[in-house]
Amino acid sequence: MKNIKVVNDKDAPIAIFDSGLGGVSVLREMVKLMPAEDMYYFGDSANAPYGTKSIDEVRRMTISHVEEFMAKGCKGVVIACNTATSAAVRRLREMYPELPIVGIEPAVKPAVEAYPHGNILVMATPMTIHQEKLKHLIETYGGEANVIPLACPGLMDFVEVGNVDSPELKGFMRDLLYQYVGKLDAVVLGCTHYPFVAKVVREVLGDEVEIFDGGYGTAKEIKRRLGEQGLLIENTTKKGEIIFENSIKSQQKIDLFWKLLKM
Repeated sequence: MKNIKVVNDKDAPIAIFDSGLGGVSVLREMVKLMPAEDMYYFGDSANAPYGTKSIDEVRRMTISHVEEFMAKGCKGVVIACNTATSAAVRRLREMYPELPIVGIEPAVKPAVEAYPHGNILVMATPMTIHQEKLKHLIETYGGEANVIPLACPGLMDFVEVGNVDSPELKGFMRDLLYQYVGKLDAVVLGCTHYPFVAKVVREVLGDEVEIFDGGYGTAKEIKRRLGEQGLLIENTTKKGEIIFENSIKSQQKIDLFWKLLKM
């Protein structure tokens, strides 16, 4: 463990981290809940997708990134990536117990609470589908609901290039979801990339199907943790600054960040 101090400065930024562009869906919710806060978003597109790497490699990369955020002076960290959350959040909390750090998880619990006897589809990456964390969530909160995990290989790639409303995406989504049309009460978007294609999911499945994602709950949790430690900016007139960086030094990626944030 490096000799890095936890930042105790209310005016410091909050770091948001993902393996690519998907975590911007969480950033959107954070900006709504904490508009006065400065936010630093880092997307590690050079190493994406994390889902194809070993848990040890993902853990090592995630810890390294979080320590970089701390060295930059960030007061809290949101890991907006299911794979990185599963691999590293517990270890990071052991290493830096005073650091407000929140990971993301599929919104199975709120979906089941809304539809305790319903049919609930969980859309996620193949890696997330096979991780123990999702299986544990379904076992813990599934109750009498029929919770159906669905691997969606390739869906994340549409978002990574900014393709969120094309005929190709709509065709992909129809092929992926056709067997569930008319059979669902709710859908859980179990990847931070997927909220950007929620409109297409709704077009295929119908407006009567309720869509859940973990972004709002994650934003609420980091706000709570910062508040507990007296690190939350209460000023309602200040507008926070947002800084985007990507491990691929590409202005195109930065432009995509802004496009997704403003959707």
